[in-house]
Amino acid sequence: MIILNKLKEYYLYFMAYAVFGWCYEVFLEVVVYRWGYSDRGVLTGPYCPVYGVGALVFILLFKRILDNRKGKERLKLILFVFAGTAIAATAIELAASYICEYFTGAWPWQTYADYTFNYQARIALSPSVRFGIGGVLFLYVLQPVFEKIYRKSGEDITNAVAFVIFTLFFVDFINLLLHISV
Repeated sequence: MIILNKLKEYYLYFMAYAVFGWCYEVFLEVVVYRWGYSDRGVLTGPYCPVYGVGALVFILLFKRILDNRKGKERLKLILFVFAGTAIAATAIELAASYICEYFTGAWPWQTYADYTFNYQARIALSPSVRFGIGGVLFLYVLQPVFEKIYRKSGEDITNAVAFVIFTLFFVDFINLLLHISV
C-alpha cells in the first residue's frame, strides 16, 4: 500500500508539473514572444508531459540531497542543483525531441535553429540555462508547496483526483496512439 501511495503522489506531481509546463509554454508564446496562441502539448489536454518527466527526474535526483543540506554549503548546493537540473532537463529535452519526431514527424520546439549555441535545433544553451533556473525554483519553491498541498489533502480526495486525471490522461494518450497508427 505504501508503494501505491507513493506512485499516486508522484503521478499527481507529474500531472501538476505537466499542466504547469503547458501554462508556462503558452505564457511564453502569447505574452513574452507575442507569437500568438498555439497548443504546446503533443496530446489534446492542457499538459506537456515532458515537464512532468523533468519534475520527477529532479525529485528523484535532487530531493534527498536537498533534505540533507547544510547551512554553510547552501550556495554550492544551489549551484550544483542549477547545473544538475540544467543538464538533466537538456538531456530529457533531447530525448523527447527524438521520441516526438519518431512518432509524429516533428517536435514542438523547432525554434532553436536561430539560437547561437544549439544542437540540431533540438537543444540550445539559452533554454538549458532557463532549465537550470527553473530547476532551482522548482525544487526550492514549488515542490515544497505542492508537497504541503498533497499532505493536507485527504486520501479520499487524492484518490479521486488521481483517478479522474489518470482516466482523462489515459483516454487522451490512447487517442494519440490511434491517430498515429492511422
